[in-house]
Amino acid sequence: MNEDIVEKFNAVVHPEDTVWHLGDFAMDEKFVPLVLPRLMGHHKLISGNHDKCYSSHRKWELAMKRYLEYGFEEVLMDATVGPFRLCHVPYGSGRYSLLDSGSWLLCGHVHEQWKLKGKMINVGVDVWDMAPVSLETLMDIKNAEE
Repeated sequence: MNEDIVEKFNAVVHPEDTVWHLGDFAMDEKFVPLVLPRLMGHHKLISGNHDKCYSSHRKWELAMKRYLEYGFEEVLMDATVGPFRLCHVPYGSGRYSLLDSGSWLLCGHVHEQWKLKGKMINVGVDVWDMAPVSLETLMDIKNAEE
């Protein structure tokens, strides 16, 4: 599975691309330094509940330093990119339950439960043929729904 993901990732991502990983990069931290250097692009991580750098984990700040050493350019809990709010979990769950649900949200966490729900787009590889989804595709979805 991991080899399939790396292959599909590198088929659509170019070295100059910026890639936002929306959490749960690896279920086991030991895989991060083994896999991340093999992926094309510049990598930013929105921490997910299975990432050791997620703020609810003990010693998460030390883990954040390690994730930066592994090659992530940034490790954040949430961010905004263009018209999208980025976080690991969808509106109405966990630490993000109070976010403005009127904004478009890109998330992961829900695996294959859904791809689009209201103004939330699940960008997890589970629903995108195990590959990253482009900003262009996300904008097309957003624009079609408005």
